[in-house]
Formats: sequence, structure tokens, C-alpha cells
Amino acid sequence: MHPSLSRLGLRLRPALPALLALVAGALTVLGFAPFSYFPLAVIALALLTQSLATGSPGAGLRRGWAFGLGLMGFGIAWIRISLSQYGNMDAWAADLLMATFVVWMASYYALAGWLARWLQPTPSWTGPVFLLPGLYVLFEWLRGWLFTGFAWLKLGYSQIDGPLSGYAPIGGVYGLSLLTAVSGGLLWGLIRWPGRGRLAAGTGLAIIWLGGTALQPVVWTQANGAPFKAAVLQANIPQSVKWDPEAKIGIVQAYWDLTKEHPDAKLIVWPETAVPDFLDQVREEMIDPMAEIARAKGFEMVLGIPVLDPTTRAYYNGLLAIGSREDLYTKRHLVPFGEFLPFKAWLGPLVKMFEIPMSDFSAGKAARPLLKVGGYTAGASICYEDIFPGEVAQALPEAQFLISVSNDAWFGDSLAPHQHLEMARMRALETGRDLVRATNTGISAIIDWRGRVIGQIPPFVRGVYSGPVQPRAGATPFVWVGNWLAIGLALAMVGAALFIRRTSRRRSGPQAATGCGEGL
Repeated sequence: MHPSLSRLGLRLRPALPALLALVAGALTVLGFAPFSYFPLAVIALALLTQSLATGSPGAGLRRGWAFGLGLMGFGIAWIRISLSQYGNMDAWAADLLMATFVVWMASYYALAGWLARWLQPTPSWTGPVFLLPGLYVLFEWLRGWLFTGFAWLKLGYSQIDGPLSGYAPIGGVYGLSLLTAVSGGLLWGLIRWPGRGRLAAGTGLAIIWLGGTALQPVVWTQANGAPFKAAVLQANIPQSVKWDPEAKIGIVQAYWDLTKEHPDAKLIVWPETAVPDFLDQVREEMIDPMAEIARAKGFEMVLGIPVLDPTTRAYYNGLLAIGSREDLYTKRHLVPFGEFLPFKAWLGPLVKMFEIPMSDFSAGKAARPLLKVGGYTAGASICYEDIFPGEVAQALPEAQFLISVSNDAWFGDSLAPHQHLEMARMRALETGRDLVRATNTGISAIIDWRGRVIGQIPPFVRGVYSGPVQPRAGATPFVWVGNWLAIGLALAMVGAALFIRRTSRRRSGPQAATGCGEGL
């Protein structure tokens, strides 16, 4: 090799672990929809484990940050579409704000990498199997609620179509994240550990994946009555005209025309804010006549509509059921900067850069996300709400099926609508309930209680899909324990790794044996 190339290689070598982590983060994105190559998420975690196998806590922080930049940079770059095309923000400002957000989200993985190297500076088998998976999930969980939460791209979503999905009704998406991360550590051990360590890693992988396969056929909930036909409507209204007052009648007429195409459906669901005006403003001219027709023809309608409180002048993002009875659910978990502007006093002039219509909603006050639809009780979620598993599960066991409405036009033609549908599928699987999902521009679908898409309408297509919905009773273990089983296990794994390290040091002194060879 030429001396200059050799010197270049020596200079670049310290950066290779961070580069490996960056590649691992980007590779993880291919595990999520629309790609859905679920084994790649496990391989990516094995690469992250290798990246964090050596180095100082500072190096761990940089490598964890690189992983987060790869994951978030490739996975949520669509945020700039919302900011630029629909938030009326200059392209440079949208790019800058998107990059800032990606760096901020990557900081969770940076802290996980720093702690992994600080808490276990010497090699041990517990690093890749206990410590790193536990830290990964704890910081993923923290990202899901801190500062209002951004719960996108949780590792467990990548396994919705794989054997590990059998664990979802027990541990939820965080449980799948934990098992995916442990699988990555064991895969790394299968390659790196010698002798009995390799055998142990292979055995652990087999137990985890065969266990998920064995759990997939388990029926956690029961059918409750006869199935009925539901229809989801997707009018594909451009976001640029959605809030144009002159377009209001035409928009509602488009949805009503689609409604009339399926007179045999017992439930018809319109998307989020399908009616682009306040309920009190359109009740007499639109809502009451539609309700009368629905009653006469024997079907129920659920439609998204803003609701204004005439006393406080606060307005809410609502989901209205009409037909044989009327009921209203108002959205409880709002989208930061999309439906409300957080930290106004802190952000100051930055807030003025956002020019998003209807961006000052108030949060609904309902204790639980329930909506009466005719003789049924449904679990309701509006847009962003269906990415929070614990909030959706609050509707059970009363809810006999789930209804989710959204307006994913904000995301444009990007990865986001596919990722969002994947998260909705996980909610159905976690709760053991069929889910009816209507969106403005896609992807609208009916999903069964196993998280499988029965049928869907492609993005940016105007149309209707109708299919069977089976009301169900009972509850999965996840409904009762929520996220706490997975979070408790993650905490226990971190604690176990530290305990084993401490007892090993006491028994063997500072140069304690590492057991299965190289570790974190």
C-alpha cells in the first residue's frame, strides 16, 4: 500500500465506529414501512453494538449521536414538507428547522451511547444483551413523552410483519423494541463470541424468535356479535385548498358523493376535519340533514369536524358520530406546531414563522377516548393520537373496535403516510381490536385485530374502501399492563448489567473475566 494511503487510513480509523453507527441508523429506516425489511432492524442493532463495543464515554456519545442522525435524518426528513409547503415557511428556514429537530431527536441516542460506555467501560456479555437494549428502550420511551413527545420510529414498529409481532399483545411496541435490540446484541454475540458464548447467543435468538412465532396464533380477545360492513372515505382534497372558505361546499359534497356510493355500509367514516368549518356554523345546513338521511337509511356516520366552544371561544379538533344517535369526541393529544404552538414565551419570534391554518386548537378534556357509534362503543383517535399506545389502550375494554382519522396530506408524497399506517396497525394488534382508518389523502384502510390490512386506498387517490369489521370483547395483556411491562424490563436489564459487573469485580478484582469474550 502506498504510504500516503496508509497514513490516510490511520487518520480515518478513529472515525470508523461513528461512521458504522451512522450507517446502522440509516439501515434501520429500511425496517419500517414502506420497505418493511424487518431483519434489517436487527442487523442495524448488531452494527450499533459493534460501534459501541469499545471507546470512552465521549466516544459513545458521538457514536450514539451518529446512529440517531442516521435514523432520524433518513426517517423523518419529510418534516420539511410540512414546514415549507404547508407551513408557508421559506425553504432555507424549513431545512434549518428540520435539521435542528433531527439533531435534537438524535441526542436521545447520544445519551444512550454515552451511558453504555460510562456504565460498562470493560467488556462483558451483559453489555450487548442487557445494558444497551435496556438503555435504547428507556431513551426511546423518554423521547415518546418528554416535551410533549415525538413517538415516531420506535424500533418495535419494524417487526409488525415479523415473528416478534406475536409479543405485541403482551408487551406492546416497546416490548418489541426491547426484543429487537436484544436480538441485535445476540446476533453480534453469535458472530463475535467464541465457543459456548456463540452457542448461548444462538440459543437465545432461537428462543426469542420461536417464542414470537408460537404466540402469533394466540387469540387474546373474543368476537362480540355479528360483523358489519364499514366504509372509509378518502376524497384526496389538496391541503392548499382545504381551508379555503370558497371550497367548503365542494369539499363536503365530494365526501357526500362518496358516501352515496356505498348505501349498504352500516358505518361510514370521513377523515380528520373532513368538514372544514365549525360544527355550529354548518349544523343546520349540512350536519342535521345528513344525520336525518343516515337515520332513515339505517347507517351510522363518523366525521372529522372542528368544534367551537361559544362560551370560551376555544376550539377543538372533533370526531362527530351521527345517525341513530349523536356523540362527540375531541382530540386530547395535539400536534406541536401543527395544532398548537408550544413554549410561546420561550420561542418568541420563531413562533411567528409558522402560518399554519387552525394551529391554535385546545386539548379535549375527556378522561378516555371513547365514542358512541349507534349501538357500539368505539375507541377514537385523531391523527397524532394513534402513535401513543397507552392512550389508545385507555379505550379498552369497553371499545368494541377502533376508529382512527387523520389528515396526512401534511406529509406529502413521503415515507410518513406509510409509517403512520404501520403505527395504526400496531395499535390494532396491541389491543386486539379491528381498526377503521380514514385519511384525507391516504393511506385509508380497514385493519383487523391481528394488525393485518384487510384493504386500503392508495395514497393520493379519491375513493372508498368497504370491508367487514368484527366487534370484539375482552382485552390483551398489554391493555392491562400498558407500557410498564417493557419499561420495567428495560430498567431491570440495566440494573442487572450493573449488578453483574459489580459482583464480578468484587469476586475477581479489577481484571475480572469477561465471560463471553468481547462486550460493551
